[in-house]
Amino acid sequence: MKKFNFLPIILIVMALLVSACGNNDKGANTNNAATGNTGANSGKADTTATATLESVKASGKLRIGTEGTYAPFSYHDATGKLTGFDVDIATEVSKRLGVQPEFIETQWDGIFAGLNSKRFDTVFNEVSITDERKQKYEFSDPYIVSKAVLIVSEDNTDIKKFADLKGKKSGQSLTSNLTQIAKSNGAEIVATEGFNQAIDLLTSKRVDATVNDGLSYLDLKKQKPDAPIKKVDESADASHSAAVFNKGSEDLIKAVNKALADMKADGTYLKISEKYFGADVSK
Repeated sequence: MKKFNFLPIILIVMALLVSACGNNDKGANTNNAATGNTGANSGKADTTATATLESVKASGKLRIGTEGTYAPFSYHDATGKLTGFDVDIATEVSKRLGVQPEFIETQWDGIFAGLNSKRFDTVFNEVSITDERKQKYEFSDPYIVSKAVLIVSEDNTDIKKFADLKGKKSGQSLTSNLTQIAKSNGAEIVATEGFNQAIDLLTSKRVDATVNDGLSYLDLKKQKPDAPIKKVDESADASHSAAVFNKGSEDLIKAVNKALADMKADGTYLKISEKYFGADVSK
């Protein structure tokens, strides 16, 4: 029987195994490198984590959730540019933090979900401070003071006070604290996406009223004095609004509070407030 020399075959097999292992190692290193380019060790901010002052400065921007349809706080002007009181305040705060503002527009009913998912670092959108919200979120120092108002069509004679909402249709954003006022007075809630839609439903007689923000109402009447609506009642207590953050952003909030305090001290806040309201709306 002819004898075979298996040594060359064994050497070839071993060479192939070494080569395969080498290729696998290269692939693993490539994957790790790709992960590192987007991870915390790359020097870039991790946008899936709770925002901190360090992460915001590392990214070079403050990601800000806002509606973009809520005049005069956050809306688009005639040229299509995003503007408004909250937009100007957030822009100035970002400047004082040494970063650029990045505004991410979101419907009101999804704005807290966006904050929960870390889609943005904070929300500047006249968010009222409530005990319920404080259980889950952190707030900056308040920088807006406003009262809830009851708005009806100009020819409405049935609704004169909040108590008259019983059995009436009221257009409300479902996640707004103002909706609770309408509910507590017996109103039938008709869901809206925000102030503008509530007013549209009201003027088209698809709802009887809306409980909404007094400053927004004043701005609307200033822009459209012939709008066929009127204010018939006002809440006794004022609400305080602030920027809202996820818990864990305390050092970022501290920096934002300093920026807001400095803006009030040097007159920047008053200048912005008078631009939109003709008065200081922090009092």
